[in-house]
Amino acid sequence: MASIKTKLSLEENNAHFHVVDDEELRFQELKVQIHEKLVDSLDLSMLATVHESQLEKEVRLVAEDLCKEEAPQLKGDARERMLIELYHEVFGLGPLELLMQDDEITDILVNHPHEVYYERHGRLHESDVIFANEQHLIRIIQRIVSRVGRRIDEVSPMVDARLPDGSRINAVLPPLALNGPTLSIRRFGASPLSLDDLISSNSISAYMVDFLTAALEARQSFMISGGTGAGKTTLLNALAVCIPSDERIITIEDSAELRLMHKHVIRMETRPANSEGSGEIPQRSLVKNSLRMRPDRIIVGEVRGAEALDMLQAMNTGHEGSLTTIHANDARDSLSRLELMVSMSGYELPVSVVRQYIAAGIKLVVHLARLKGGIRRVMKVSEIVGVDETGFHMEDIFGFEQTGVDEEGNARGDFYVTGYRPQCLNRLRASGIRLPDEMFDERRIPTEF
Repeated sequence: MASIKTKLSLEENNAHFHVVDDEELRFQELKVQIHEKLVDSLDLSMLATVHESQLEKEVRLVAEDLCKEEAPQLKGDARERMLIELYHEVFGLGPLELLMQDDEITDILVNHPHEVYYERHGRLHESDVIFANEQHLIRIIQRIVSRVGRRIDEVSPMVDARLPDGSRINAVLPPLALNGPTLSIRRFGASPLSLDDLISSNSISAYMVDFLTAALEARQSFMISGGTGAGKTTLLNALAVCIPSDERIITIEDSAELRLMHKHVIRMETRPANSEGSGEIPQRSLVKNSLRMRPDRIIVGEVRGAEALDMLQAMNTGHEGSLTTIHANDARDSLSRLELMVSMSGYELPVSVVRQYIAAGIKLVVHLARLKGGIRRVMKVSEIVGVDETGFHMEDIFGFEQTGVDEEGNARGDFYVTGYRPQCLNRLRASGIRLPDEMFDERRIPTEF
């Protein structure tokens, strides 16, 4: 018999509705009820000393007894599902556990207890997963947050943190979240994507890769710009492989996402303020401290504020070849944003000085975008060739032009070479790196799908 669908409104005056499967909702509510009794029945002090395999057996035995008492109507597959999900409720992420076990899912977005989306292959899909109620979702959020030594409650209703597997989480509770508690989980694959993977998926052209890896080897500093989910960190991680293995790298991030394959890497992560509002260590402090740690290169996962000045100082004082990312709509906008961030440092520097400083420290800007259908592309590789009173002078070297969409709604287009010969080729030659002249001949490069 088909289950009845019910519309649940968030508020009486809210026009947004969620269509929820009544049968699934009853299952989740029953699971919460059994879970509460399961937790009361377990000897938690004993569980801490039990091996994981034995632990699963012990929990299952208690859960089976409770299911017989509380849900005798559950038979066969429904009973087995209840037992599995009860274990996830105790030790995992509850209803989200199955989504977390799917390696192809890159984002999990919980808008409301009865509205969960996930992203697979660049496209968002609505999931059948639901929570019993807001309290059920809050309990799972609090468990996730407590695992990484953080807290979230009415006093501190927002948290941004990293899970042990590298996934990044962001959670917001009411009253900040008007529609109820929300949770976002950005996941990363078991192994980071390589440059070959990005080429094969047409995220970047082989010519772009050859040029950028050569520039990196010749210690040219550059910045990767793009919107949220455009693939900035993925590209940064892939390019960093080209840094010589004998160099000392220091990474600085708000939430550690980079997974460099180098042996000589020092990773640092910011620390938020505690419940008393003290103890915060921002990126700027870490960038300043990193200069005392004898780095060859500094990688700032994402420049967000006043640390931009300290990063530029590093790039201009012997730490060439350093990398960073920035949120921006295009390559030129990224430089304007960086200019604004430097002004946040507290030093009243003339605009002309700031621009000269940026142009001296950053040689290349790589801009990415997420196109229709979830397709990610490197849209431009540009060189900063100078500044004047009107702003930065930039020359595009490579790019991507969208020409339409295919029958599935995915963006289509071609990579192209502008014909411009970068000024930094002299630096590359001085470093013993020679790229073929024909690499920069003007032409279009049809993208293979």
